[in-house]
Amino acid sequence: MFDDDDYPAYTMGRAAEMLGTTPGFLRSLDEAKLITPQRSAGGRRRYSRYQLRLAARARELVDQGTALDAACRIIILEDQLEEALRLNRAQGPGSG
Repeated sequence: MFDDDDYPAYTMGRAAEMLGTTPGFLRSLDEAKLITPQRSAGGRRRYSRYQLRLAARARELVDQGTALDAACRIIILEDQLEEALRLNRAQGPGSG
């Protein structure tokens, strides 16, 4: 489970510490629908490594002066492009 990119292993505090940001920034990404953390039995947010990569990219764009909503749209498009490229590679040449 710990090598699973989607396993919600990190608390909000730990995620914010790892990213060098605030819990408020992570909540804003949730509100912007970029990442939706899972909730523990006690209702606390838990983040996966995949979500932390998206959050790190958002922080990078925001630090460069990009508005948060625009940063979220950019990241979603980048993620969709990467997925399309991955699927295209998986199909391989001549399969279609």
